Amino acid sequence: MQEQTIKPTIRVATVADAQELLDIYAPYVTDTAISFEYDVPSLTEFEARITNILKKYPYLVAEYDGEILGYAYTHAFVGRAAYDHAVETTIYLKEDKTKMGIGRMLYEALEKISQSQNILNLNACIGYPEVPDEHLNLNSVQFHEHMGYQIVGTFHNCGYKFGTWYHMVWMEKIIGNHDSMPLPVIPFPELNPENIVHLLHFST
Repeated sequence: MQEQTIKPTIRVATVADAQELLDIYAPYVTDTAISFEYDVPSLTEFEARITNILKKYPYLVAEYDGEILGYAYTHAFVGRAAYDHAVETTIYLKEDKTKMGIGRMLYEALEKISQSQNILNLNACIGYPEVPDEHLNLNSVQFHEHMGYQIVGTFHNCGYKFGTWYHMVWMEKIIGNHDSMPLPVIPFPELNPENIVHLLHFST
């Protein structure tokens, strides 16, 4: 498929998508240090992850002609109450569907939904090689930079995979004002469904 002909639909993921999403994720576990997991999760575990995330946060897929090309979601940042207005972002695309604008569409949709939830901080945890190798390069960092994120912290040699020590960086994007009395965070299932449809349509 050519880049200019792909106009995927962005929609909310369901548990029924789990196997297709797991098939996208698995090579990142087995062949790269983009994921710091060692073992591919079971289908049951992956289904549970989707279910748990959707209790509070958006979990989105990009679909074209019946094929899921990638997915992205937000989830709890650290998990303590004081961090409620911050989330961590995650994105994975099919390995042959990168550099087509799909990641941008997914992230733009996540950002719009996060703003509707009164989220203020988007945070990304990214593996960072001291020297790029066959398992990890700088593409993810560069993508986040293009999306307006900046590196705000580095943890050195904290991830060990494929016999190599990797750094990890935190990247951050501020999407709202930090007022003295911020509006409470609205769980994703409590957003107006019509508003969600509008935001997803806007992103395509």
